[in-house]
Amino acid sequence: MCLTYGSLQRGRTPVYVCLCRAVTENEVHDCISAGARSARQIRDATGAGGDCASCVRKICAILKRSEDLMPTA
Repeated sequence: MCLTYGSLQRGRTPVYVCLCRAVTENEVHDCISAGARSARQIRDATGAGGDCASCVRKICAILKRSEDLMPTA
């Protein structure tokens, strides 16, 4: 599982990516930091996208933004 203590920020309202599984944006970012590179890998780790799948677009957008921020060698 990709959950870390850092994803549980005190005093901040979590931004939910997946309402069905209560997965936050921070949890998705934690999964990406841990090596997830696809919506399927994030779904397998968190469950996000496994129910109604309305969050898959949000997850893909987060993945795309993280790829754009990664330096290329």
